[in-house]
Amino acid sequence: MATGIRAEVKIDDPPECVVTRASEAVDGRAHSVSKSANPDDPDRVTEEFVLESDGDLDESRELADADVDLSAIFEYGSGSVYRFERDLHRGCPCEAVERFDSPVTDVRSRGSSLYLTFHAADMEALQSIIGELTRLCSNLDVQRLLQSQQDGGDRNLVFVDRSALTDRQREVLETAHRMGYFDHPKRANAGEVAEELEITGTTFAEHVAAAQTKLLNAILDDETR
Repeated sequence: MATGIRAEVKIDDPPECVVTRASEAVDGRAHSVSKSANPDDPDRVTEEFVLESDGDLDESRELADADVDLSAIFEYGSGSVYRFERDLHRGCPCEAVERFDSPVTDVRSRGSSLYLTFHAADMEALQSIIGELTRLCSNLDVQRLLQSQQDGGDRNLVFVDRSALTDRQREVLETAHRMGYFDHPKRANAGEVAEELEITGTTFAEHVAAAQTKLLNAILDDETR
């Protein structure tokens, strides 16, 4: 049975993304994003998306800085299909994911936020993809992770960003864990761990409390989405 990971991420204000610029311009949402290779120029791609909004998109004004020729090609009852061409490999978040042989299965935007869904073969592959997206996009939030199981069910996973911890907080947690402070029963008490770290018991407690709060916020916030 498959044991891959399904990831849903949110990127605020992604660079070089025409779709989010369009949805932001009319305070709407975009979906059904698709792209195809340009048969006449292998370094360019053609993209389409459906834009839904109560307002009209003035593509000549709102997207003048996007360096694309955006054209409305079809009208639905609730939205319009837009098409444009762009250069390949221009820092697009979708292409960053696809470079790891993980096709993006769903792309949508709301305002200036882009939502991507993709599947990674395993946790190592997922970490590589998230790392690349983080390098390209400063405002990345992992919304949801699911791992398929052999019993047919899905297991919720949480992607914890360890960089949220300060170096000192990580050192305190690692030392406390190594000495058995979190074991039951404890193999070391707070005073012994603090002595090993050459800090006071009060400072140790403050570091542990701050680190635990950050980690619990990441876990519990993910579960309530």
